[in-house]
Amino acid sequence: MKRLSKIGLMLGLAGFLFLSSCAGTYYVTAQPVEPVYERPAPPWGGAIWIDGEWTWSGGTYVYTRGYWEHPRPGHVWVRGSWERGSRGYRWHRGHWS
Repeated sequence: MKRLSKIGLMLGLAGFLFLSSCAGTYYVTAQPVEPVYERPAPPWGGAIWIDGEWTWSGGTYVYTRGYWEHPRPGHVWVRGSWERGSRGYRWHRGHWS
């Protein structure tokens, strides 16, 4: 039984390491320009607007439009942002804080 739990632990750790290695940091030489679009009206009272995000796809950053979300008690939405470094620009995703 101990052997099975050790194997399970090893497989779980291997899976975690594999999935965490998939999330890379990607740099571009120029910061993409955020598209301009009209924010739709909130679909319900108290809705929180989540700004659009940049995701890495096909060798480039692709913009995903924002959306309305239910608020999370005790949390605030922190908008994503671009950071300039020696290797170029990289996107920091938005998150609940």
